[in-house]
Amino acid sequence: MAKIVGGVTTSHIPAIGNAMSKKLEQDPYWKRFFDGYEPVKAWLDEVKPDIAIVVYNDHGLNFFLNQIPTFALGCADHYENADEGWGLQTLASFEGDAQFSWHLVESLIRQDFDMAMCQEMLVDHGFITPMALMWRHLPKWPVKAIPLAVNTVQHPVASARRCYQLGKALRRAIESYPEDLKVVIFGTGGMSHQLQGERAGIIDVDFDLLCMEKIINDPEWLTQLSNTEIMEKAGTEGIETIMWLVMRGALHPNVKVVHKHYHAPISNTGAGVLVLENAEMTAA
Repeated sequence: MAKIVGGVTTSHIPAIGNAMSKKLEQDPYWKRFFDGYEPVKAWLDEVKPDIAIVVYNDHGLNFFLNQIPTFALGCADHYENADEGWGLQTLASFEGDAQFSWHLVESLIRQDFDMAMCQEMLVDHGFITPMALMWRHLPKWPVKAIPLAVNTVQHPVASARRCYQLGKALRRAIESYPEDLKVVIFGTGGMSHQLQGERAGIIDVDFDLLCMEKIINDPEWLTQLSNTEIMEKAGTEGIETIMWLVMRGALHPNVKVVHKHYHAPISNTGAGVLVLENAEMTAA
């Protein structure tokens, strides 16, 4: 049976990709941010997952404002790095697992989640930056990767509660797969930031830290907030934090905190990192 070894939260802003490309990890502006990922890399090296499911939002590469699915899952054996711009370095493409993806889609649809199924899917910085943060130090990607795109761009977007429910359904789908696979789930995006308008550059550190604590111990708290309430506190792009709830819903109710780190600002963004490991459970 496939099992979820844990979940990781991370920002995916393109400035991180530029910093990695230019090898600025030890630059005073970036050092504390990148230092926060060393324990994440060590944990991944220890647990050695077979598959990474990356929950992210597409930034106009596959889906534009005229047609955006609420939830879309990659169902391919191969994903090309084809970012939409930002001057980011093109990284190696990613191996997928179409058989596993189709199992997930079929299970999710049976659980009343109407997924868009993508047999061809390009991946942008929302997907690539997390993968590079975790494994750029290795000669090749050590896992198969599956993109799970959540619309956080064109409103109306799914609620925090719906994303949490998707995570729970994803857990059931993964754990019903008969092969012995170890799966890690990345919840990406956020934290508080806004790119436009009078509040451009907003960072609410207190709200970010509260969200991190609630994601760990009381994720239901965040599901009770409307999208408007989240954006009022975290900024319009801070709504991306709902994607963390997909990851958290996929884990068991009790989790072990392996690592927690927060740093701001990074490119006018609050950046939170969590590594949550599934606690031993007698029942799912």
